[in-house]
Amino acid sequence: MITNSNQLEFRHYKYFLEVAKQLHFRKAAEQLYISQPGLSRQIKQMEENLGVQLFERHNRKVELTKAGEYLQNELITNFKQLDDIINHTKLLNDGIVGKLKLGYVGSAMQELIPQLLLKFRDTNPNALVNLTEIDNKQQINALLNQDIDIGFVRMERVPKGLETSPATEETFSLVLPKNHKLNQGNFINLSQLKDEHFILFDASYSESYYEKVMQIFDDSGFLPTISHSTVNAISIYRLVENNFGISIVPTSLQNGFNLDIKFIELKNISQRTALKIVWNTRNTNPVLQSFIDIINH
Repeated sequence: MITNSNQLEFRHYKYFLEVAKQLHFRKAAEQLYISQPGLSRQIKQMEENLGVQLFERHNRKVELTKAGEYLQNELITNFKQLDDIINHTKLLNDGIVGKLKLGYVGSAMQELIPQLLLKFRDTNPNALVNLTEIDNKQQINALLNQDIDIGFVRMERVPKGLETSPATEETFSLVLPKNHKLNQGNFINLSQLKDEHFILFDASYSESYYEKVMQIFDDSGFLPTISHSTVNAISIYRLVENNFGISIVPTSLQNGFNLDIKFIELKNISQRTALKIVWNTRNTNPVLQSFIDIINH
């Protein structure tokens, strides 16, 4: 039963979150610049007013109860939304309709994102757009935490609470040094390269993407020797350029680079890689819906 909850103030929730983060009253008190007895008293008052036990207190450690874990997660989410509301209010005061934060993998910047941003600018000329290139897994975490509003990922599945829209599906291409003996004319199949060293996107880039690339090798009848892995396309290309190995990448990634490398599109294999647009259904950023409308049309 909740009683006298009106006595709780904003500071109580801030105190609670710091103790929940530190799981140590002395360390939390130091971060909050208040005394440890004072902090313990404020948390006890909060628990009494709510009629809920938030922490299990032991001699040398503090643990959250299930009720405490729930409150921590919800407060973090709602305080984040409150910060976003305040920031959006400040932007409106400055004549800016809002801010949209995008995360993306490199290939999405070749054509898709510029095309969408041109359409978005037509309907939202006074909106700010922030773009950050980050890998698939980081994007998912950032979307769940609402640190970004929209993501562009190469993943088959996303966690519950995230919505996806298919963007593009494309072929894969080989990446070879410019002086490599194989070219578009004499290339037959991937088995010609079974003795080569391969430089691939790391599995952390996207496990589902990595598995799809491995399927290409399975169908070609050999297991690749992987000499290097990275999450950055330009790193792959620099290594290929300097004869450390060869690679396989989404075909769209061959645009926008001027290096001593060449590409052979793998048109005759069944595997394709899909780029998806992802967002958090709980995100209340007003500008986000305008961007989603553009995606859906």
